[in-house]
Amino acid sequence: MNRIKVFASESQPIVLEGLARVVESSTDFELTGSASSLSDALDAIREQHPDVLLVDQSAGLKVVFQFLSDVKSTWPPCQPVLWVSDLAEIDCFRALQLGARGILKKTAAVAAMLDCLRAVHKGDVWIESSLSESPFGAVSRRASPRLTPREREIVHHVCVGLKNKEIGEALAITPGTVKVHLMHIFEKAGVKDRFELAVHGRRLLGLDRPNDRPNESGRVERGAPTEGTLA
Repeated sequence: MNRIKVFASESQPIVLEGLARVVESSTDFELTGSASSLSDALDAIREQHPDVLLVDQSAGLKVVFQFLSDVKSTWPPCQPVLWVSDLAEIDCFRALQLGARGILKKTAAVAAMLDCLRAVHKGDVWIESSLSESPFGAVSRRASPRLTPREREIVHHVCVGLKNKEIGEALAITPGTVKVHLMHIFEKAGVKDRFELAVHGRRLLGLDRPNDRPNESGRVERGAPTEGTLA
């Protein structure tokens, strides 16, 4: 069985030692390496091609957010997980927009951490319920609701962080019309707000495959997975 390759960007040696022991005790993971700085981590990712990346937030969120973008352009198949002490919901939303596939608290139980790594490796999103009012855990690939072309466009714009006014300007409709569409989307998708919609956005748009991407209208362009290309 091919083991899941895990790389850690973590500054505390004692944390890394604990992580190594946990990974070594599991038959489906392999800790390929670690780095104390984000720049060193990026160089290692370029060479080692890990499947999952654990990212500590100690460098500061602004720097970490830029790092997430750099990871996706350096090795797109890598699935980043923010490994945090705590994170506000708005910052969870931003991290997901930039490519994070999991947000895991450092106080999580070992079993939960391993579940998180397995979930993001297979393409799910993982957010602990303690970081948000929404009990996400692993966001599974439920059957996608049937969205209209306009609703798909709006989901796409929500996922890239646009507000109602900005979405309206992009689609030449009023903010009120955007709000009505969002209410219908929330009901169809079974989500309660924009944050949860963004979490589910890739699945709703059919972007679970590595090389699928929306065009400017939010419709999905299919493509076979290709090494080194942006997802």
